Amino acid sequence: MALEIDQHHQLASSIQRWDPRFKIASLGIFVLGVAVLQTLPLAMVALLLAIGFCRISRLPYAFVKQGLAWVVPFLLPFFLILPFSYPGTAAYHVLGLPFAWEGLRLAALIFLKAVAIVMISYVIFGSARFDVSMIALQRLRCPAIFVQMILFTYRYTYVFIDEMRRMNTAMSTRGFVKRMDLHTFRVVGGFVGTLLIRSFERTERVFKAMLSKGFQGEFHTLVEFSAGPRDAAKMVLVVGVIVVLTVCDRIGPFHAAIQAWY
Repeated sequence: MALEIDQHHQLASSIQRWDPRFKIASLGIFVLGVAVLQTLPLAMVALLLAIGFCRISRLPYAFVKQGLAWVVPFLLPFFLILPFSYPGTAAYHVLGLPFAWEGLRLAALIFLKAVAIVMISYVIFGSARFDVSMIALQRLRCPAIFVQMILFTYRYTYVFIDEMRRMNTAMSTRGFVKRMDLHTFRVVGGFVGTLLIRSFERTERVFKAMLSKGFQGEFHTLVEFSAGPRDAAKMVLVVGVIVVLTVCDRIGPFHAAIQAWY
């Protein structure tokens, strides 16, 4: 199976042409800024900016939607839990449960920020080859062990998925049918155990192969980065935008005006 998140890295856009080091640093700061926003209108602005970044990068809508489809189901329960569990005075009661508008506002805030961060993550890692992005992280002085963990986790997730599919096909050809009974639970337990053992054995083989080829804790590559004034200008623009958002979110008069607006 091909690596998924970087399958559209060959698309031509200003994001793809952006030096990966500047791109990761700039959009990483943008993500951190989005994460600390506390007002709903500015979180909406951040989401619109994230959509804008996706449009500029020319990543297909269906591709980004596929990633959001895994995130949204985990966020929707906040709309059912927070309005009825938020501490404070309830606006009214629904089926005997206290309902607080502040809890609903908090759920919407979490939802908007999470969706924006996921979309920005797709822009960061979907606009360049994944290995190039990892090399850029390494050049940004990110700890080598952290970079290696990300790279190996991403790479071998797909290897293990293929292994699961082969094992499932082998079980199906032998007549195994999944049912809600004890026999199925035992077979599935053995399936998971076998997968873990094979994964551990594969890890040992890969590690020994790397040592035999002279691996000493860091990756060597022929990839070279070349940054210019445009890369720096893009970074200044992106960082400037998120700084303005966070300042408006934190400074008293702006914060009070935004709160009063909605």
